[in-house]
Amino acid sequence: MERFSNYLLVERSLVEKTVSAYMSDVRQFFRSNPLTAKNPADADPDSVRSFIRGLSAAGLSAGTVSRKLTSIRMFYGFLTADLRLNKDPTVNVELPKRPARLPRVLTPGDVARIIRAAKDNPNRFWAARARAMLETMYGSGLRASELLGLRLADVSIEEGFVRVMGKRSKERVVPIGRLALDSIRDYLNTARSHYLGKRTSEYLFLSKRGRPLSRMSLHNILKHCVAASGIKKPVTPHTLRHSFATHLLEGGADLRSVQEMLGHADIATTQVYVHLDWHYLRDTYKTFHPRG
Repeated sequence: MERFSNYLLVERSLVEKTVSAYMSDVRQFFRSNPLTAKNPADADPDSVRSFIRGLSAAGLSAGTVSRKLTSIRMFYGFLTADLRLNKDPTVNVELPKRPARLPRVLTPGDVARIIRAAKDNPNRFWAARARAMLETMYGSGLRASELLGLRLADVSIEEGFVRVMGKRSKERVVPIGRLALDSIRDYLNTARSHYLGKRTSEYLFLSKRGRPLSRMSLHNILKHCVAASGIKKPVTPHTLRHSFATHLLEGGADLRSVQEMLGHADIATTQVYVHLDWHYLRDTYKTFHPRG
């Protein structure tokens, strides 16, 4: 165990708090398996699974159980690599499945209130920028990093689309709505030149110093607009992205098209947005099923 601790600290460069958690998990495993504690090589997949079942039965969350199993895997990986242990009893033990969390979404009315709060800000330059950012995020389902990375050349007002650089440098083209385009025009005609001053920048959204806007600034702008709107539920930039996808699906868009607009590599990632309530599913069934 001392050698394992040193391995985590030195070779894996983990902080002491994390190392302490790993060590505590491994000791807990051996306390539940006294015979295995005398000879760790005697552990088998069944003993590991029994330990996992015991944790779940005790009411521990799937996340906590997964972390403890990860600690045991780390320990046996160390034994296999450094002490030439012949078998790793954790190899075929699956992590417990965590319950899927439904993304938090806003109603169309909530979105309208937040954008209206941005528009009504007494600072007309701040208001124009905030409105354009929120309209663009919600109108095209952009991630925060994608919005902040937009350049002037990425927006085609005439054609009605934005070119987005997503995760893993994957480029996609996303339609953008009329209201978002109107807000961008207004921002370009007023606020952007005000923030830019005599400087030059290829980025669309700028700070008051004429530099690309930071993620923290975006969060602060959204937080201010949510507070001004009177909405009490938590709202982040990703909430607008979730709302974009949900509202499209509720409006009848097909899952494949939403996948393309969100930039998801796997359609299974997009399926989390299909969490529509029973009334909507019932109405859809009655509308489209031949015997509905």
